[in-house]
Amino acid sequence: MFIIVGLVVVFGSIIAGYTMHGGNIVVLIQVSEFIIIGGAGLGAIIVGNKPSVVKRIFSQTFALLRPNPYNRQTYAELLQVLYDVFYTARRDGLVGIESHIENPEDSELFKKYPTFRQNKHALYFLADTMKVMLTGAVEDHHLSEILELDLEQYHEEAMIVPNAIARAGDAMPGFGIVAAVLGVIITMGHIGGSPTEVGQSVAAALVGTFIGILLAYGVMGPIAQAIEGRVRGEHAYMKCVRTALLSFARGDPPITSVEFARRNIDPEDRPSFAELEELTRKKGN
Repeated sequence: MFIIVGLVVVFGSIIAGYTMHGGNIVVLIQVSEFIIIGGAGLGAIIVGNKPSVVKRIFSQTFALLRPNPYNRQTYAELLQVLYDVFYTARRDGLVGIESHIENPEDSELFKKYPTFRQNKHALYFLADTMKVMLTGAVEDHHLSEILELDLEQYHEEAMIVPNAIARAGDAMPGFGIVAAVLGVIITMGHIGGSPTEVGQSVAAALVGTFIGILLAYGVMGPIAQAIEGRVRGEHAYMKCVRTALLSFARGDPPITSVEFARRNIDPEDRPSFAELEELTRKKGN
């Protein structure tokens, strides 16, 4: 919703200010300029990125129309599933959760937490780390390096999409100039015409520059920033899982491990300690 509101404010302010100065909206509707700039931008994205990245650019852009998945309820469920896993492992031993971590998508334990289960990276990050702990062959500091490496690589891969959109946005003013130059070339062919005809042709050419700059700073730049915000949100979510795993690996009780994860959550989305106790009390009993 905020994405739509923001774009409406951007375009609404520009159009309102333009018309207040007596501008004619029809002059801005230059389909050929949109085709040149939009097509060039799309082509540049296709040339510079793998097909899978191009697909993710569109899917993640449209995903911005949905609410941010990393909110207070999401973190509350995360704390609950972490406590459930650690409590089961402490009660039954790591062998007791082997069936759950070997095939986590079919595990009855994880099926109780649909939001967490749908996050494949978080699900397998937790399950694979518990498998490593089950072997007992990895020391705490080595486990920390493994988890940090996993998060770093995934974060770098996740940043490909916002970086690609940002680079394409940076190129939009250049494509706008290309469209404007082509318009000037066409204008030169009508130089002997009436002043009105020449003026209209020049105005149409200048629209290309306007469109390129607007798309760069009013659309693609903010979209790249919004997707980057979602990436940072997922990275913070995964860091909570990492913190809890390291705490449990060094022998802390389940509630202590989950409390470490809770303290790692941004205060705006962090459940209170009373809420954590409420989430874990039923399982603890």
